[in-house]
Amino acid sequence: MSEAARVAASSALPQWILALSQSAAHGRRGRPWSMPAGNFAATLLMFPKEAPAGVALRSFVASLALYDAFVTVTGRSAPFALKWPNDVLLNGGKVAGILLERGPAHLAIGIGINLAVAPGAADVEPGAVPPVSLVHETGARVAPEDFLDILAPAFAHWEAQFTAYGFAPIREAWLARAARLGEPIRARTLREEHHGTFEGIDSAGNLVLAAPSGRLTIPAAEVYF
Repeated sequence: MSEAARVAASSALPQWILALSQSAAHGRRGRPWSMPAGNFAATLLMFPKEAPAGVALRSFVASLALYDAFVTVTGRSAPFALKWPNDVLLNGGKVAGILLERGPAHLAIGIGINLAVAPGAADVEPGAVPPVSLVHETGARVAPEDFLDILAPAFAHWEAQFTAYGFAPIREAWLARAARLGEPIRARTLREEHHGTFEGIDSAGNLVLAAPSGRLTIPAAEVYF
């Protein structure tokens, strides 16, 4: 992500940046991200023209691209699901995460994947989805460089759908792969926690929760099962 910000200052060309090691990996809200050798860490540098709300929807584009890449690598779709707002699950555990950071004119989409090794339980916050690795859960071994060769065209496919037709087809495809749709979840914001049934996402990508107090639309939260 830091390299993407540096490159963006002197180049307007979209590009993927792959790191085989990281000294300061991080996730959402500055949380540390474990990066053992053999895992995947890449950032897509883009220069989108939409308003901020539209730019943020690319987390769903990235989720769909990751899902397709995993299916291509493993030959299986059943073990994978998409967790709102920006994680990919494998057999119920977190195998990948997505982080968006905006600059003055650029968007950096950071993607971290436990290809070879999953962090230990001590590396994640209490109650979070336990991390898993692709190789341990499926037996599929793939080098980061080879995974990027699969992920990049998958992202290009969904990005073309997004730019041509808007968020509607992205939303529909994401919901078809969503984890815990129609089931009870907890959504924790910075100030409060909501319990209810996960009804889906709206046209702006917000979480829609059927809570005892009524139907809630939540733009940002941590989701727990």
